[in-house]
Amino acid sequence: MKIQAKVIPGFGVASGKNGDQRYPKGTISQQLPHFEARGLDLTSYFKGTLNVDITPYSYKIGNPKHFFEQVNWSDHIAPENFYFFDITLFYKNEAYEGLIYMPDPKTKEEHVQMPTTLELMLPKVNGLQYGDKIFVLVNEKQLKVSKI
Repeated sequence: MKIQAKVIPGFGVASGKNGDQRYPKGTISQQLPHFEARGLDLTSYFKGTLNVDITPYSYKIGNPKHFFEQVNWSDHIAPENFYFFDITLFYKNEAYEGLIYMPDPKTKEEHVQMPTTLELMLPKVNGLQYGDKIFVLVNEKQLKVSKI
């Protein structure tokens, strides 16, 4: 399903922009080796997430591309589960293949996202700004998207 979305600010924790001393290089940098050990290489992606608001849509987890249980990636929080789903972002006549990155809401303790927000892991997308309208193509077998 292809839907319009809007680029929005995130918490800045995934990239390390928010200055959280527990994760000076960002949570993604700390998590990458754990995902790679489970067979998912994310080194070609930007070391952070791009947050997009998909209102008036929400989502339900279907059959994820990857699901990792009890990833013990930090001494500061309990192990978390992670989902990954295929995504294609369309911006200025370019298509960017990536993944939706989703810490399991059941195991995530901090920085919980709204049910209309998706966190995307992509190669660097030059020129993208907060407020920009983009389109995303979601694999509905993996993540079911419906109007609220």
